[in-house]
Amino acid sequence: MIEAFVIIFCLALSVSLAVMPISIALGHRWGIVAIPGGRRKHEGQISKLGGIAVFAGFMIAAMAAQFLPIPRFDPNELIRFTGLMLGAVLIFIVGLIDDKYELNALQLGVAQIFTAGIAVGFQIFIETVNNPLTAQQTDRFPFLVTVTLSMFWFGVMINTVNFLDGLDGLAGGVAFICSLMLFIHSAFILNQTSVSLLPLALMGASLGFLLYNFNPAKIFLGGGAYLLGYLIGALSIIGGAKMATILMVMGLPLMDFAWQVISRLRRGKNPMQGDRGHLHFRLLDLGYGQRSITMLVLILAGFAMIARQETRDLAPIKSIKSE
Repeated sequence: MIEAFVIIFCLALSVSLAVMPISIALGHRWGIVAIPGGRRKHEGQISKLGGIAVFAGFMIAAMAAQFLPIPRFDPNELIRFTGLMLGAVLIFIVGLIDDKYELNALQLGVAQIFTAGIAVGFQIFIETVNNPLTAQQTDRFPFLVTVTLSMFWFGVMINTVNFLDGLDGLAGGVAFICSLMLFIHSAFILNQTSVSLLPLALMGASLGFLLYNFNPAKIFLGGGAYLLGYLIGALSIIGGAKMATILMVMGLPLMDFAWQVISRLRRGKNPMQGDRGHLHFRLLDLGYGQRSITMLVLILAGFAMIARQETRDLAPIKSIKSE
């Protein structure tokens, strides 16, 4: 088992690191670069194709994991894995198109709905939850509720990570911590070794990106933020993770996401249109350094993960279960 963990993590990390220089070069060759100004205050033109390396690292490692001789207890695991990969391919392509042509909110929203629909169609959905007050599991939701809740979950995860991608190391760092939590939960609490290899692959791919993205960044995530958000949302369901755990780890980003949506709606603005109203931008404008802000958010996420592991029986999400 330990050998499988080492192989998948090192493979994802190695591929991500190997592809990163290519992503930087392609960004400059194709003109897909972030130019200083607006929300971004960086020096020089920086490639926005970091998502290519994350995609390559995760996909190659995740596919390699399917060939490892490890126990697999869920007969529907291959179906969900197929849905996971198809959705990842779609949202990755959409992210690349957005990097090049800057899609509008409607186009991005439709793409996210289709991506979430693929996942739900391949049985990556939320069927029941545990009552946080009684710890009793609810009855299985009606089909319409299951689909609506699952689609909403994907939308929130995708857009929260995208909103995070405004500061060097922030989105990649939070993705790494979420992946670590999902890996620990699947591998050592649920004893689902085969499932745990997926968040482990995302850990390696995210770390490879983070090493190039931490301030001062050599590359940005760009549309790859949609991919990271989708994968976190999907893997939290596939691994039977707990909604309370995900919400705690991403608590600050989620609150910032909700606040920005409400604030923009009240001002009559498009809630998906980026501006400098996010907490990390406000702290940056107050004079705090990028590294300090990023480390603060990541430390808070890390403490939330530890705290939630200590109280992991409170409110789990019951998504999909072995049959």
